[in-house]
Order: sequence, then C-alpha cells, then structure tokens
Amino acid sequence: MGETTLICLPFAGAGAAFFRPWQRQAPQGLRILPVQLPGREERFVEPPHTDAAQATDEACALVTGHLAAGAPVAVFGHSMGAVLAYELAHRLEAAAGVRLERLFVSGSPGPWSGRTEWVGDLPEEQFLAKVRVIAGYAHAALDDPEMRELLLPTLRADVRLHESYRPTSDRRLRTPISALRGRQDGLVSAAQITQWAEATAGGLRTSELDGGHMYLTEQPGQLLDLIAAELRTVEVG
Repeated sequence: MGETTLICLPFAGAGAAFFRPWQRQAPQGLRILPVQLPGREERFVEPPHTDAAQATDEACALVTGHLAAGAPVAVFGHSMGAVLAYELAHRLEAAAGVRLERLFVSGSPGPWSGRTEWVGDLPEEQFLAKVRVIAGYAHAALDDPEMRELLLPTLRADVRLHESYRPTSDRRLRTPISALRGRQDGLVSAAQITQWAEATAGGLRTSELDGGHMYLTEQPGQLLDLIAAELRTVEVG
C-alpha cells in the first residue's frame, strides 16, 4: 500500500514523545505523526487545554500543514485521545484535500457515554489515587515530588477535558471506525467499544489485543501491525 499518515492524539498526561518511537516499529508504509498539545514537553510553558473542541481545533491546524493533498490519512487516539481523535475526524472529513481512510479509537466507550465520576478538582493525593484507577496504571514520574509538581497541572487539565467532553456534532462520520481495547481491560468493556457503531455510517470493526487498559504502553508493535492490516483492508476494499 502507499504511505498512510497516522495522526496520533495523546492520552491524559502524555505528549508527542510517547508516539515518536512508534515510527521505528511501524510496518512499511505507515508514517507516524504525533500531535503535540500545549502544556507538555517542548510546549510545557503554554497553558494546557481543558476544552476538547479547542484542543481539537488546534490539533487540526497543527496537522493539516503536514498532510499531502489526496494522500491517505488515519487517526488514532487512546482514552482521552479517542474522543479527540473522533472530533479531529469530523474536522478532517470537512477539510479540502484530506483523504481520511479510518479512525482508530482505543480504550474508550462511545463518544456519548460521558463520565459519571468527576475527579479533576479533588485534592492532590485523592486526585492521583483516582487517576491510577481511571487510567489503569501509575506513571513512575508522579512518585517524584519535583516531577509531580511539574506534571500535575497538565494531568489535571487533561482529566477535566475528558470529564467535560461532549461531542460537538451528532452527525455520523462517513469514515469507518476501528474500536480497540486490551483483552484484560477492567475499565472499558467489549460491549462499550461497540457503542462506536453509532458514530459512523462507514462501518465498525472491533478488536482486542493482549494486555490491560494501557496495553499500548507494553506492546505497541502488535497495535501497529493491527492498524496496518486494517488500512490494507480499506485499500483492498
């Protein structure tokens, strides 16, 4: 297949650096394009977004200059990144010259499910304890007091963004969706990822990979192989 650009949106607390090593593991023909949102890494001094629509508008502006007209594009997001990826897919469908092939949403129920528990404004220790539960893992850097002080504002902003998210459109995407989860994920069930069928007129495919909620941190190679296989299916179809 020709080269497909895979735009990658961050999960809560993550930055573009998480996705950059993926290029070395990606199958031939898959180009990784991470989105760097404010409040992290080289954009650390910029205030992070707490509104999904604003974050997605910026993401769209950041990536469109890196896309060749008519070249195939796909979008990937995990957890918080899944709802940002969904919003970005709406914007890319409306953008001239963008050939959006598939949306990959991971570790997330459908976009209309909403959060039932709000933790973004809890005191620090309670907040971190809840994040460990809702994220399914604990970032080692948060155990270091100095790193915690640096990372906490962006992590809180991301959690607030995810908690307050509501879809900006009830229109179904034309783009097909692949909804993914870790087979041992205790946070997002197999039934919940099927909710994404309501978000597209292009058809839904669901897949499970080995691991828990943060399976993509453990074996990104299996995820990238699956993405490449799904994109080959689109090309053949």
